[in-house]
Amino acid sequence: METLNFKNGIKDGLPIGLGYLSVAFAFGVQASLASVPIFMSVFISMTNLTSAGQLAGLTLIASLGSVLEMVLIQLVINARYFLMSITLSQKLDNTFTLGHRLLCSAFVTDEIFAIASAKPKTFGRNYFYGLVILPYVGWSLGTLLGAVAGDVLPDFITNALGIALYAMFIAIIIPPSLSNKGVFSAVLFGGASSVAFYYIPLLSGLNEGLSIIICAILSATVTALIFPIKGGEQDAVT
Repeated sequence: METLNFKNGIKDGLPIGLGYLSVAFAFGVQASLASVPIFMSVFISMTNLTSAGQLAGLTLIASLGSVLEMVLIQLVINARYFLMSITLSQKLDNTFTLGHRLLCSAFVTDEIFAIASAKPKTFGRNYFYGLVILPYVGWSLGTLLGAVAGDVLPDFITNALGIALYAMFIAIIIPPSLSNKGVFSAVLFGGASSVAFYYIPLLSGLNEGLSIIICAILSATVTALIFPIKGGEQDAVT
């Protein structure tokens, strides 16, 4: 059986990179609207590589949230990568020393995890580096282009482009919500909680970052209690 190599990784990562280019462009525009400097927008993408985490972080930056809030919201939103990385660790061959494992863990995203975990055999570091390089470049370059465009395009265009990132999240949650009660419950309860924190006087005084954290934890907790994942259902959910 042929060993997966760097070239195989490049081939598998190309469509992910192209997709990240357009999504990151929307993030760059959104960062520009939040008055984040271009170099800082690119630095965020180069050191995070997480669309949901970056959008939440951008919201906190715009609302002057605290460092503690930033840490908590990133921990909540990105906790799923712990499980993804543990799963992928079972697919790595002996070329993955501790140093390479630590480095590669920074590049684990939903799409990269989906491609790598679907491989029927173990793979080495060369394949994984090939898999992540184009998504990484696409995400960073897309952010740069979006941030530059946000600085030079008219306001009515950048405001319209700023909606694209939110539209992406809607496109992500709608299909699984229609086919999975647990996902639908999480989306519904999360949205209801967010509305409550915005309109109820007693709750609206909370910092926006803290509200996001509470809504995310409440939504996940309630959904887990109502729709617990049983032994044979895990594959269907993921």
